[in-house]
Amino acid sequence: MDLHFLGTGAGMPSKTRNTSALIVNLTAEGRGYWLFDCGEATQHQILHTSLKPRKIEKIFITHLHGDHLFGLPGLISSRSFLGGNEPLDIYGPAGLSTWLWSTLQLTNTHLNYELCIHEIAEEGIVIEDEDFLVRVKKLEHVIPCFGYRIEQKPLAGKLLIEKALAAGVPKGPLLKNLKEGQDVTLADGQVVLSEDVTGEPQQGFTIAILGDTKYCDASVELAEEADIVVHEATFDNETGNLAKDYGHSTIGDAAKVAKNANASALIANHISARFLPSDIAKLKKQGQETFENIYIAEDFACFEWRDGKLNEVKNTE
Repeated sequence: MDLHFLGTGAGMPSKTRNTSALIVNLTAEGRGYWLFDCGEATQHQILHTSLKPRKIEKIFITHLHGDHLFGLPGLISSRSFLGGNEPLDIYGPAGLSTWLWSTLQLTNTHLNYELCIHEIAEEGIVIEDEDFLVRVKKLEHVIPCFGYRIEQKPLAGKLLIEKALAAGVPKGPLLKNLKEGQDVTLADGQVVLSEDVTGEPQQGFTIAILGDTKYCDASVELAEEADIVVHEATFDNETGNLAKDYGHSTIGDAAKVAKNANASALIANHISARFLPSDIAKLKKQGQETFENIYIAEDFACFEWRDGKLNEVKNTE
């Protein structure tokens, strides 16, 4: 799983940060891309990467402020031109459907795929299938805003191939079946149980992606024991009063959420344009006074999750 930050600014674009957009790349898990928020010019940001808009299969909008969704009509329109024919699911607060459909109809935008808009009516589970579970909770912003918790369900244990071969299983599709948790019957009638030739199930990852919010209990609950928490840090600790006035968080608030949730890593984003690149080290240091394992995301930053570890691996620009 990879995280690609396409926009990490707050309120409006700046020379160094675009408005909010984050892609969770699940192709290694047999899925496509899940996009969280879609600020203005998100599709322009994608042009500077190797990411393919047609692979976006789900979009999650945290709230209806423009810096989190003004890029949506253009992106979903371009997806048609770029070979995206598979259905697209969009999740978000009440009012999203009216705004988006009105925009598409008034501009006579034609889509080559099925667009399914799911307005979230209450907290709880919005997606559950055999591999993933997505929960939402209401955060504390100046308009209704959601945070999302993405849980990958436990993975099948590794196939102990030498043990399987010793049990008489021939090389080929039966090994694949055993790896996927299915018992198999050999040509001589012997049944080989998957649990006998596979290791213990492996824990999946958990990510909390939080929209704009003040420090609140809901953020901590969504982030509980998470491997990765993506949290806004619009202000530094010296401008905490402004954060409260505008329904936002300081870097200290974000760090407090990660600490109180016993999370493993924090990636701070939604950084105010008042902070120049030269200020980022100070911002990070303020957060580390509360929670050590902090990253400050920049536009086009990419983070890789492999074998239970998070690494900032490259710039996707």
